[in-house]
This record gives sequence, structure tokens and C-alpha cells, in this order.
Amino acid sequence: MKYVRLGNTGLQVSKLSLGCMSYGVSDKGTHSWTLDEAASRPFIEQSLEAGINFFDTANVYSAGSSEEILGRAIADMADREDLVVATKVCGQMRKTRNGSGLSRKAIMNEVDASLKRLDMDYIDLYQIHRWDHRTPIDETMQALDDVVRSGKVRYIGASSMYAWQFSKAQYTAELNGWTKFVSMQPHYNLLNREEEREMLPLCADQGVGVIPWSPMARGMLTRDWGTETDRSETDEFGKTLYTDASDRAIVDRVKEVAAARGVPRAQIALAWVMNNPTVTAPIIGATKPHHISDAVDSLDITLTDEEVSLLEEPYVPHNIVGFA
Repeated sequence: MKYVRLGNTGLQVSKLSLGCMSYGVSDKGTHSWTLDEAASRPFIEQSLEAGINFFDTANVYSAGSSEEILGRAIADMADREDLVVATKVCGQMRKTRNGSGLSRKAIMNEVDASLKRLDMDYIDLYQIHRWDHRTPIDETMQALDDVVRSGKVRYIGASSMYAWQFSKAQYTAELNGWTKFVSMQPHYNLLNREEEREMLPLCADQGVGVIPWSPMARGMLTRDWGTETDRSETDEFGKTLYTDASDRAIVDRVKEVAAARGVPRAQIALAWVMNNPTVTAPIIGATKPHHISDAVDSLDITLTDEEVSLLEEPYVPHNIVGFA
């Protein structure tokens, strides 16, 4: 495994992060493809054995049961101090007026709830899952600064939003002497490269770590165009992300490059993401053992300029998706 600093911090993270959205109690969430605890634990163990020290989850994943499963697995399998645990806040946790969002009330309640589910004393990276249009950003940033100062959180990060929003959050924190975001979790892969326009250059300029979600486009880049899986058939959010017919040419190019190298397509898709020097660590999902082994093997692939050009050439501008 290879390790890098997360942005300008001194925090060392593995070049891959294990995303835990696939782990949880299915009747507590909206995903019929979620693995229960017994089925999830082997993937967390395999990740640890591969040297992955960076784990990403969220309070909304299967209504908090993903955090519970991850917390118990870490307690049984590893030394907490050796790992970097990330979770998120913003999504709907209760059907009440203050059951979601980034108000002071929501953040203060949800950080304690996440810590209880994880059964941990602190969270390494606490991320806002999306932008909250209802709450002034100074209220959010001050509340996040308070949870850092309290010792409940070590660092804070953000996820998909417009670059101007991220800039506003950062300068609001800086003007007030509050904790700034050290990471951005954008939607970034060969099928959606819109973050190359503003967000990635902003992160590079400001020394912000980049940990992309869906680096393999929810598996679209790992199989023939039109092939369905149990997840793709029921993943309602995923169905909103990849609908452009022009993407088919890119899927075919991934297949072509992978065949020429004699490696699985997932390795090519991940290697392309990591070819961008702004990227710190893509977040991978794993529901089969080869998902982790393929991801680890991708770290040893350096794409040629010709391969990169072949993969990128069919791309056309896309609408921004995944922000809501």
C-alpha cells in the first residue's frame, strides 16, 4: 500500500479509501443490495490486511447501521489509533424539522450520534455531505469549529458542491479564525469530469485533499454498456448519474485499454483517476473480494500518455449531477 498526506495536513492516509455505503442493515435503509454485518466484515478485514487505513462512511448510510458495523469491526480487528475514520453529516436522519441539515443543532446532535454508533471517542474526518441552502454558512462553520475544539473531531471536510460555495465556506472560516476544510469529496470519474473545470484546480491551489466518490462510475466502467446488476437496477440515485449515450464510447475505450494490458477494467478506471495529481485517494466500494484486490493492483499501473488520450478523447461536457 502507498500512503500520502491528506492535503496540507500531516495526516497520512492510504492511497485508497474503503467506502462503507454497501454495509448496513438493509431494512434500515433504501438499498436492497446492502450487505449485512456478517457479510460486510470480511471486506473490512481484507482492506486492513491490504494496508488500507482510511475508511469512509456516513450517518445516513442504512440509517446509521453502516457506522455501527464499521465501528465494531475496527474494535475487533485493528488499533483505532492506526486508522483514519471519516463520516458525514447533513442527510435526513429523522422525519422532524431539525432531523437533517447543517444547523448548529443538527451538527451538535449528529456528531454525538455518530460517535455513539461508531463507539469511538473521536472522528478523524467529519464531512458535510452536501451544501445546506437553509443554513447560513457562518453558522455551519462555527459549529464545525466547535466540534473540532471539543476534541470530538480531528479534521473537517466537504463533499459535492459548487466551487464558489466551497470557497465561501473556506474564507468564512479563515476570516473568523475557525477550522477550515482539509478535504473535498467530489464526484469524479471518466464518465463525469466536470470537477476539472473549477473544483479540482481550486483544491490544488489551496492544498485541499481530494477523495473522489464513485471513481468507477458505480461499476459502469467495469462492465459492458447496458449490463445491469442487482445494484444498478435498484440504485435510484445512481440512475440519475450516468444517462448520457456518449458515455458508451468511454466504456468501450476502458475495455480496449484493459484488454491490451490484460488487466480488469476496474484497474484502468482507477488508474486514470489516480493519474490526476490533485487526487489523494479514491473511495472504493467492495462487495466482492476482487473489488479490493483490483483496487490495490491499480496502484501499480501507470497509464501512458497515449492511453490517457484514448480514454479521454470521447468525453463531452455533462450536466452537473450528484450535488443534491
